[in-house]
Amino acid sequence: MKDYCISPPEIVALPVAGQSTVFPVRRVYCIGRNYAAHAIEMGHDPDREPPFFFQKNPNNLDPSGEFKYPAKSNDVHYEVEMAVMLKSGGKNIAIQDALNHVYGYALSLDMTRRDLQAEQKKQGRPWEIGKAFEDSAPVGPIRTVQEVGHPESGKIQLTVNGEIKQEGDLNQMIWKVPEMIAYLSEYFQLEAGDVILSGTPAGVGPINKGDVMGIEIAGLGAMSVPVV
Repeated sequence: MKDYCISPPEIVALPVAGQSTVFPVRRVYCIGRNYAAHAIEMGHDPDREPPFFFQKNPNNLDPSGEFKYPAKSNDVHYEVEMAVMLKSGGKNIAIQDALNHVYGYALSLDMTRRDLQAEQKKQGRPWEIGKAFEDSAPVGPIRTVQEVGHPESGKIQLTVNGEIKQEGDLNQMIWKVPEMIAYLSEYFQLEAGDVILSGTPAGVGPINKGDVMGIEIAGLGAMSVPVV
């Protein structure tokens, strides 16, 4: 047993629907502009160019059921996404084998301090200050592959105070889940506990304290996330 010089940080773990066990998180990869309409609204060409990823931190994932409005921003945006949880990994994973590494899926949000992200973009700097802040990724209970299979199509939707803001279909992803896993494994050693946020449809926009976000993905259910 290692003799740590300080107390090691707690392992981030997420609930699994219908189980008493929890899912330990290792890394969080997020794909950018993975729905064509969202790429357009962000001012980019939706053609199938190579994917790009950024990272959030494991402890940015928040299963509490609420979103805490962060400091240092007056323009915080919602982005509804399907989270993909891996049970195993490797290097140079073949596309046809990629889904064998998936443990399950969950509802999630990639909340963004858009004003801070925009400033970083202008200066050609990394996005972490806009993306990887505390509790920036509310997430629902994980649904195992045994329960829900591998969602490939169906509604993905976000409402704010009951009004639909984002609505798309999982089949509109430019890069599908197996392709994301295979691509990431060319550059990183994927492992059990890795999480991939798979992109958001068009319609991103701001929220305020007191709002209630509703997110829904076909096969994964729905949840309400109040902004506090």
